[in-house]
Amino acid sequence: MNSEVDWRVVFESLNAAACNEQSLVLASAQIPYQLIHDQLGFALLVPAEHSSAAMRELRLYEDENPPPVAKPRNAASWHDASPGLLGYVAVLLLVAWLDAVDAFSFDWVAAGRVDGALIRNGEWWRLFTALTLHAGPVHLAGNLVFGCFFGLFAGRLLGPGLAWFTIVVAAASGNLLNVMVLESTHRSIGASTAVFAALGLVAGYVWHARLMSQERWVYRLGPVVGGIALLAFTGMGDGKENVDIGAHVLGFSCGFGAGIVLVHVARRLQSARTQLISGLLALILLGISWLAALYATHPASFM
Repeated sequence: MNSEVDWRVVFESLNAAACNEQSLVLASAQIPYQLIHDQLGFALLVPAEHSSAAMRELRLYEDENPPPVAKPRNAASWHDASPGLLGYVAVLLLVAWLDAVDAFSFDWVAAGRVDGALIRNGEWWRLFTALTLHAGPVHLAGNLVFGCFFGLFAGRLLGPGLAWFTIVVAAASGNLLNVMVLESTHRSIGASTAVFAALGLVAGYVWHARLMSQERWVYRLGPVVGGIALLAFTGMGDGKENVDIGAHVLGFSCGFGAGIVLVHVARRLQSARTQLISGLLALILLGISWLAALYATHPASFM
C-alpha cells in the first residue's frame, strides 16, 4: 500500500466473500481500492478523493441488491398426543388377546386378514380389521413401537383424534390399492400399513405446511426425503417373503397425500370436540368392521 496516499475505509466485514463482492462494484466503477485483512476482519480502502464516489456506488449497489430475506418457518400448534397413543395400544392389545384366547370361538385371523379375492368380492371390512391383527408377539411389539413413535409426531401436529382417524382411513386406502394392484390371492395382516401411513402423514404435512426452513431446496425437501428414507430403512424388510412392501409404500403414499390435504383444513378442526369426534370415528370404523366380520362368519349369533 502506498504510504503517501490517504486511504479511507469504505466497507468492513468479517466475511471475505462480502468484501470481494463490494470490491467488484468499485472495480466496475473504476475506483482504485485496496483489500486488507487482519485479526479484526476484512476492509476495503480507497483514496480519500474517491471515498465519496465509492460510498455512493456501494450504496446504490446495496439499494439495487437488498439481502435476501429468509422465509420464516410457519408455527406449528402442538397437541397432547397421548390419548391417540393409548387408543392405538389398547386396540392392538385387545385384538391380540381376543385372537390368542379364540374369543367367541372365532378365527380372528381368517375372518379379518386382507384377502384379495374376498375384498374384491365385497368384504370391505378386511381393509380395516387386518390393521389390528398380528402374526405373533414380535410382530405386534414392532408395530406397537414404531406406531407409537410415528403416531406421536402425527398426534402432536394434528391432534390425537384427527391424526388417528386419518391414519386409519389412509392405511385402509393403502390396503385397498395394494389389493387392486396385486393378484387376488394376496393375503396379509398387521398394523405396519398404518405405521407407514402415520409416517407419510407427518412427512406430507410438515412439507406442505412449510414447518421447516424454506431458504434452500435441501431444507424444503427435507421432510419428503426424510420420510422416504425412513420408509426405505424400516419398511422394505430384509428380503423375507412376509414383508408386505406394497402395503408399506402405498400406506405411506396415502398418508402423505392426506397430510397435504389436511394442511388446508386442519386449523379448522383443532377444537377438543372435533378431536374427540374424530377419535371416536376411528374406533367406530374399526368396531363396525369387526362386527361385519363377525356377522359374515357367524350370522346366527346376531339373530
